Amino acid sequence: MNTGDIQDILPLVSQPSRYLGSEINIVKKDLNRVALKVALAYPDLYEVGTSHFGLQILYDILNRRDDIAAERVFTPAVDMAARLRETGRPLSTLESGVPLGRFDIVGISLLYELNYTNVLTLLDLSDIPLYARERNADHPLIIAGGPCTVNPEPVADFFDAMVVGDGETVLLEMADLWLAWRSGGDGRRETLLKSWSRLTGVYIPGFFEARYDDRGIQILIPRFREYATVRRAVLPDLDQAPFPRAPIIPYGRPIHDRVRLEVARGCTRGCRFCQAGMIYRPVRERSPETLMTLLDDAIAATGYEDVSLLSLSTGDYGCIAPLLARLMKQYSGEHVAVSLPSLRAGTLTQELMEQIKKVRKTGFTIAPEAGSQRLRNVINKNVSREDILRTVADAFGAGWQVIKLYFMVGLPTETNADLDAIVDLVKDLRRPGGGRGRKGKINVSVGTFIPKSHTPFQWCGQVPIGASREKIESLKARLNLPGVQVKWQDPEVSYLEGVFARGDRRLSTLLVAAYRGGCRFDGWGDQFRFDIWRQAFESTGVDPEFYTTRTRDPEAPLPWDHIDVGVSREFFRSEWAAALAAETIGDCRSGVCNHCGVCDFDTLEPRIYGPESMSPDVVDIAPTSRGVPDYKTLQIHYTKLGSGRYFGHLEMVNIFTRAIRRAGIPVKYSQGYHPMPRISFQDPLPIGMESEEEVFYLTVNGEVRPTEIPARLNACLPEGLDVTNCQLAPSKSARRTPSAAHYRIHHEQSVFMPPRLDAFAVASSHILMRTNPKGRQTQIELKDVVLDIHQRSLRELEMTLNLIPGSIVRPVEILQAIFDLPEEIVKQVTVRKMAIVPGMTSWTKN
Repeated sequence: MNTGDIQDILPLVSQPSRYLGSEINIVKKDLNRVALKVALAYPDLYEVGTSHFGLQILYDILNRRDDIAAERVFTPAVDMAARLRETGRPLSTLESGVPLGRFDIVGISLLYELNYTNVLTLLDLSDIPLYARERNADHPLIIAGGPCTVNPEPVADFFDAMVVGDGETVLLEMADLWLAWRSGGDGRRETLLKSWSRLTGVYIPGFFEARYDDRGIQILIPRFREYATVRRAVLPDLDQAPFPRAPIIPYGRPIHDRVRLEVARGCTRGCRFCQAGMIYRPVRERSPETLMTLLDDAIAATGYEDVSLLSLSTGDYGCIAPLLARLMKQYSGEHVAVSLPSLRAGTLTQELMEQIKKVRKTGFTIAPEAGSQRLRNVINKNVSREDILRTVADAFGAGWQVIKLYFMVGLPTETNADLDAIVDLVKDLRRPGGGRGRKGKINVSVGTFIPKSHTPFQWCGQVPIGASREKIESLKARLNLPGVQVKWQDPEVSYLEGVFARGDRRLSTLLVAAYRGGCRFDGWGDQFRFDIWRQAFESTGVDPEFYTTRTRDPEAPLPWDHIDVGVSREFFRSEWAAALAAETIGDCRSGVCNHCGVCDFDTLEPRIYGPESMSPDVVDIAPTSRGVPDYKTLQIHYTKLGSGRYFGHLEMVNIFTRAIRRAGIPVKYSQGYHPMPRISFQDPLPIGMESEEEVFYLTVNGEVRPTEIPARLNACLPEGLDVTNCQLAPSKSARRTPSAAHYRIHHEQSVFMPPRLDAFAVASSHILMRTNPKGRQTQIELKDVVLDIHQRSLRELEMTLNLIPGSIVRPVEILQAIFDLPEEIVKQVTVRKMAIVPGMTSWTKN
């Protein structure tokens, strides 16, 4: 969906930069010059999808090939989807604006069950039939990947193929087989699907037929005897895995707006509730030297000031302490902060805390999951109450002000005493050190336990909605304490997730019914409509209790039995028995194998890097000069035109700040908790307004030459922003704030009627009423604001506005007040702020 195709829509939707497709580090190819076109789709909003690093990995892998082009598409927000339907436009990719239906393959990431209605949105907006059986050779092949494919059955009917496990190499193998199939002359899709089915990790749903026994349990019958089980694809060595060295920098406010560095894949802790800890085995760490190289490239290519070290349990990384020390030594001088988002109590040591806070104290979450030690033993959460208390006390003592805690209700064997233990633990954590330390703020998140496939708890029932709500309400009431904030997930949302987490193919009909009823973005609280889901359950005859609260027979077939993640069914059974006995097992990092069945100890086994793996740091990274550097402030002029008008002010500040870092311009930073570059902008422009000349001030090292700044910055800026001049800034006292602003306003239709303008001209007064968010009204006299306004045509105006401190009026407000235009017409107006001379109070034509 490029701006050329949707120029008339963008002014009418929220956060239009989501749809620009002009981000730094994107890849644009001529689609007519490649053999295979792949659309990588994420079934959620842009700011969520761009935060999923797996999508960036696949994008990078495919686009390294000259014969393949990969482009991105995300589920459009509700307002954009409505506009596409109204105008009859199909959903298109960001890079080229080509409709999804014209791609050869559409790959959809499945990371969350409540994104499934968004999958249907992507297909429906692209005029692609929802069911695979309804598509023909004119439609793209629809494939899927991601953790939800370990139980693919609820959405199996919609996909031609699904990748189970690590997709980095599998996707390229599928691409090569597609290219061979296309050039071979056999146009039958089944020929291609058969070749794909021979790849490890590729599931072809159409090669299995679903039947149901007298208990209603799904049994899959394979069409081909040799293709009865799909084994998960596993990369044995992450150091050999491709990784994007220049990741795309999203616009707006993505969920994760930083460099993300995957330090390890898999986990050895063995938490019995955790599906990820089972399906990503064995643990495979990247070597510290590889991580340093990848990070050097990523920071240079993005200009990010934050780095997140990712894994299921980052604190368990074998040489985390020396790695973090190396990172801090190398990057603290550049004000790059490091966060460890996935930590266990006991792994966040004082040594790590001291390293992290060298730049700024990034946040972290501790997940005790359960309040009592007995229940933590049931789920094999090998962390003690003392570990939790000590970790939180150390964090508060090191200067952290907020600690996040995560708990679950409805865990197997849970009693009221276990819920009481949550309350007791939080109360003790509020005042670390047995009441001797200062109080800290505790943010508590509470969710309902959802049994997942391929875990020891895959047979147990999920707590009903009413019981879950009662438990959460009780915790909320008892944790209504000073310094404690409680957040929770709606039990109805958790219930629906539970239905799809362990569902079968009968749920595809339910999903379509809910989608047709209006369900979208089910994972978003403001969009979730459980009333529609209830109607869909009734209309399709699907009993949700069959998938959630029912306790399953360990001997009965499971919908996901044909998916082999490597962990044996015998291991899951033994772990289920150990859970009921509240017995724990150890971490196989210690060298004691728990015989889960994943490793063959030939090509596949745990890959750990201990502290000795970090080579001595021979590079002297310390500053060579002593004393305080000499700084100077520059006045930088830039234009904001075309697609640049869709950047909000804060978004634009981020764009410039990261461009400055990528350009290697040494700047002065503020002091305090969160050091920021010394940069200030004159007049924040609203989204939708262009400008021929804007100004910001930047304090830089005294050796920087102003004449070099425009070229260096423009090489790092996206389309729509352009630096035109740079010079030494006058002193703050000499900087003159413009007292007037001059605008040229255009609309594609003849909307500026002369009688309205004439009436304004002869009126002695024209009051604009404003109402603030609290309902308070103020009056502004527009005759004092509008210094000049005249028509160039029925489609174009010029106006000069007085900039009255505290009562700044935007041109669109003037248009509504004078011409009484509908809101939609006003939104489609192009407003361009003209180049001005500071201090002028009347408009001058160039």
